[in-house]
Amino acid sequence: MKRKYSLAYLTIPGTDPVNQIRIARETGYDYVSLRTIPLHLPNEPEFYPDRDQELFRSIQKALRDYDMPLMDIELARVFDVTEFEVFKPAFDAAARLGATDVLGSIWTRNRAKYTENAGRVADLAASFGLNYNIEFLPWAGVRNLQEAITLIDDIGRDNAFIMVDTLHAGRAGVTADELKRTPARYFNFMHLCDGPAGPDGDPVLDNIRDDLMLETARENRLYPGDGCMDIYGMVNALPVMPLSIELPNLKNMEELGAKEHAARCLKKARALLDE
Repeated sequence: MKRKYSLAYLTIPGTDPVNQIRIARETGYDYVSLRTIPLHLPNEPEFYPDRDQELFRSIQKALRDYDMPLMDIELARVFDVTEFEVFKPAFDAAARLGATDVLGSIWTRNRAKYTENAGRVADLAASFGLNYNIEFLPWAGVRNLQEAITLIDDIGRDNAFIMVDTLHAGRAGVTADELKRTPARYFNFMHLCDGPAGPDGDPVLDNIRDDLMLETARENRLYPGDGCMDIYGMVNALPVMPLSIELPNLKNMEELGAKEHAARCLKKARALLDE
């Protein structure tokens, strides 16, 4: 079965949705993944198709004109106090644009609270026919594969899945064998990128707040095959599923431009996994 790839927002951050859709089509991606629930980061533009009807229509037209399906939107984050009222219009707009999935993450270590809140987000997503995919990150609230499995088991929603990012999984010490032992029902799509090893040559870092971990994740990820993550092993440990390339590298994007950077991401992924 042919692998299919989506262009995630963070690969070309700051790009408006219409241009992201165009770049995805022109560089050969199968899907696009948009950020329509902004994180309110410094200097990052914010796009709200649920509030801006002109933007909604422009995205809708671009998806149609470029024949580019919208796979998922991001980022539905869970905290101790979660603003659920923000998610409903965003999920509604995503469903009307043809999305199938929502990406989320957990930002509290209060297990009882994040279990309750993640279940509510999953229920809200289900009301719009969307899946809720929860990503684990070593410095977040749900930090590794086992904690993510426990969360999915605890909330017990059919539309809730674990989203494995190959960089974060490598940093968390997740192995291909561990993924292979985990029932396929937990997984729906993956994030693809690479990253450098720590000083000792190991992808796992001693300190979850290590500057290398955060700086790499936010702005210096590597093309697949250029780092130390077992991308090939992790991807092939799971059934064939969509691979969303999330690969922010500000230096490469500045030097190459958004389109060429996105193209190289896909070329390197296919060289590693398809060829």
